Amino acid sequence: MLITHTEIYRYSIPMVPFTIATGTMHFAQNIFIRVHTSEGITGVGECSAFPMIVGETQATCFEMAKAFATIWKNKEALNIEARLQELDLFTARNYTAKSAFDLALFDIAAKKENLPLFKYLGGKEKEIESDLTIGIDTPEKMGDQAIEFIGNGVKKLKVKLGKDPETDIERIRNIRTKIGNKASIRIDANQGWEYHDALKALTALGTYDIEFCEQPMRTWQDELLPELCKQSPIPIMADESVYTHHDADRIIRNKACDSINIKFAKSGGIAEAIRINALAEKNNIPCMMGGMLESRVALSAKVHFATAFDNIQFYDLDTCLLGHTIDPVMGGVTFKGMNLQLPTAPGIGADVDNSYLAQLESVTI
Repeated sequence: MLITHTEIYRYSIPMVPFTIATGTMHFAQNIFIRVHTSEGITGVGECSAFPMIVGETQATCFEMAKAFATIWKNKEALNIEARLQELDLFTARNYTAKSAFDLALFDIAAKKENLPLFKYLGGKEKEIESDLTIGIDTPEKMGDQAIEFIGNGVKKLKVKLGKDPETDIERIRNIRTKIGNKASIRIDANQGWEYHDALKALTALGTYDIEFCEQPMRTWQDELLPELCKQSPIPIMADESVYTHHDADRIIRNKACDSINIKFAKSGGIAEAIRINALAEKNNIPCMMGGMLESRVALSAKVHFATAFDNIQFYDLDTCLLGHTIDPVMGGVTFKGMNLQLPTAPGIGADVDNSYLAQLESVTI
C-alpha cells in the first residue's frame, strides 16, 4: 500500500484566550493532514503546536509537514517503523510535527485491519473520565470557575499555577474553600517555579488534598527533582521533563517523578508513546494521557491510546474544551459529561469537515 499524496492544512481554531505560567494562547495552532494511499485508504493526523512548551509553531510544523510528505511519497504506508525512522533521520526533535504523521499511519493500519484504533493497539474498552482545566486568573475568578465546573458535574479539576507561590497558594485555598470535597484537584505549574518556590508552594498546598503536581520546575532543573520528590507532600508528575523514552529512563532512574504525562505533541506520536508507557509500567510508574489544544481528531486518537493501555491511569483530555469556539470535526470521540465515548468506526474514527478545510491555507504533495 503506497502513499500517493498528502493534504496539509494550517488548521487554525479560534478560541477564548487560555493562560498558563509560560504564556497565553489566542488560537489553537494546529496542523491537519490526510495521507492518501494506493488502496484508497486515507489516514488522518493532527498536531497542536504550543510554542512556549515545545518550541514549535504552526508555521514551523507546516513547513516540516511539507518536507515529511515529500519524503514519504510513493513509500509503503504499512511499514510504520521505517517511515517514522525516515523522519527522525531527516530532522532532530520536531516531535509535534512528526506526531500528525505518526497518527495518520496508525489510522491507515487500523483501517486496513477494519478495527478501531484501540483494538488495533491490543486494548479493550474501559471508562475514560477527563479532568477539566482552570487557567490562571485571580484567585477569586478561579474559585468561581471551579464552582461553575462542579455545578456542571465535573469531578476532577486541573488547576494551572506556576506564578508567585503566595498567590498560587491563595488560588488553591480559595478553590478548595469554595468547592469543599466535591471534586479532586490536581495542579500544573508548567515549569513556573524555581526550586525553593516549588518547595514552599507544595509544602503549603499539601494541606489541600492535591492529587499530584505536574512539572513544578524548568527542565534545566531536573537534577533537583529527586530532592523535591523526597520533600514534597504532593506527588510529582513529569511533563515537559519527558519527551521520549530516553527522557523517561533518565527521570525514572534518578527517582525524579512519581508519574509521567504522555503527550503525542511531545513524543512524536503513538509509536514513541508506547515506548514511554512500557518503560514506565515496567518501573511501576503510572502515566497520564495529556495534550495541548487539539481538536477532536487528535483527541480521539488520544482516547484510543488511553483505552488501549492499562498503565494510562490519569486522563487530561479536555483539550477542545479549553475555549475552542468552533468544532469542525465529523465523527470522533464524544463527551457525556466528562466521560469520553469512542466511535466504533475503524481507525481513529474522525475527520474534519471539508467546508471548514476549504477556508484554510493548504498544500497537497
